[in-house]
Amino acid sequence: MGTNTTIAAARRQRTPSRDRAKPYYRWYVPYLFLIPGLVLYLLWTVYPLFYQLYISFFDWKIIPGQESTFVGFANYQTAFADKTFWLAMSNTVTYAIITVIGQMIAGFAVAVLVNRVLVGRRFFRTVYYLPVVTSWVVVSFLFIYLFSPGNSGLINYILTQIGVIKEPISWMANSSTAWVAIYSLGIWKGLGWSMVIFLAALQGIPAELYEAAAIDGTNEWQRLLHITMPLIRRTILFVFVALMIGGFQVFLSVLLITGGGPLHRTEVALTYMFDRSFGQLKFGYGAALSYILAVVIVVVSVTQTRLFGRRGQDVEY
Repeated sequence: MGTNTTIAAARRQRTPSRDRAKPYYRWYVPYLFLIPGLVLYLLWTVYPLFYQLYISFFDWKIIPGQESTFVGFANYQTAFADKTFWLAMSNTVTYAIITVIGQMIAGFAVAVLVNRVLVGRRFFRTVYYLPVVTSWVVVSFLFIYLFSPGNSGLINYILTQIGVIKEPISWMANSSTAWVAIYSLGIWKGLGWSMVIFLAALQGIPAELYEAAAIDGTNEWQRLLHITMPLIRRTILFVFVALMIGGFQVFLSVLLITGGGPLHRTEVALTYMFDRSFGQLKFGYGAALSYILAVVIVVVSVTQTRLFGRRGQDVEY
């Protein structure tokens, strides 16, 4: 009897009570981890956005001693009447359409090819993705060299050697040829990102679907059209919307390659905004231009999502 009592007491000492085993819940602990990131987000993102909106209603001055004058919607009215700004917006839309289509087609084609590689898939994926992580400054100067006038540029040298052109082209002297360099850089720079996204989607498709389709006698084009494309339609929509947003934000490549010239013919929205703000110190006007561009991007993104999302819902697997 005494032995049993001693064993029971020892077990009670080794076994923690339910109250002690149950963790004490502190409701504020998750917020302690969220608050630092939230503070940084409010400080560096939300506050500048509202402050920029505030600036857009002023003839803003940054020189000490000068007073910023409230002008209401005058900056927005000036923007809607500014032909150069709408030329820049037109160039931005054209750039986004051309580069997005080029990146999606080339990225998808490369993804299909890399997906079929059995040996060295990581190597090819890395090689194609390198331009994405390379600095815009570096690749912009690289393309300036490639499209240099005379025979010093690699593009002119190759084209003259194979007989496509007889005389070297001054690519940057004319807006139509300067856009060739800008479009080429935009497509080449973003090709790897599209390829990685499409490759991940392709690898998620079960191989049994292709095997069953091959047994039914379908060719590669039919399998691509009726199996691959419907199954990755959400990925296509995501890539399309993301690339369009990035296309509207083109800035550094145009600034370094042409500077918006000649005669503003290669100006895009952000380079024109940069010139008005920091070139002519019209910060209020530049802030108004930025909000007009933001509204355009939001409208385009929402329209794309709803339009292509509804079309995709009609697809049956």
